[in-house]
Amino acid sequence: MNEVPEPRFYGRPFAWLLFALAMLAIPLAGAMWKAGWSWEQIHPALNACLNATSAVFLMAGFLAIKRRQIPLHRSCMIAAVSASALFLISYLARYASTGSHPYPGHGWDKTVYLVILFSHMLLAVVILPMIIRALFLARRERFVEHRRTARVLWPMWIYVCLTGIAVYFILYHFAV
Repeated sequence: MNEVPEPRFYGRPFAWLLFALAMLAIPLAGAMWKAGWSWEQIHPALNACLNATSAVFLMAGFLAIKRRQIPLHRSCMIAAVSASALFLISYLARYASTGSHPYPGHGWDKTVYLVILFSHMLLAVVILPMIIRALFLARRERFVEHRRTARVLWPMWIYVCLTGIAVYFILYHFAV
């Protein structure tokens, strides 16, 4: 009897994503809840964890493609897209429920924060159609065009993920 071999763990991007979220977000949310944080404080922290998860998968996917590990690259990139999509849904839900959160300071730190925030927001808007295009091209096996798109997209996407984390820490922990 020919049995289909079970795919390797890295062949299951959603298993990776769930594992990463469970290892990061659940204990973090539990610790924050025990520390007396409200949901309005926990939710942005979970969004930062989703950004961090996406960044980790982007870096892993980058390393995988450099090593010509195509299945691992594919899995990591699907997981990065999934984490980013979950972040976007979660962020829009938080924004709809609590609105914007203005920076409380007025000095040079506010200028630094706004530069980071606006570059983050601008690139987040720019990369969304590029991500969709890169996925489309990969799915259609148009790898030359996919590679060309990804070379421009990847640095912007990793920047958006990392500045999203920075915006969270600046706004919720370092602001005066």
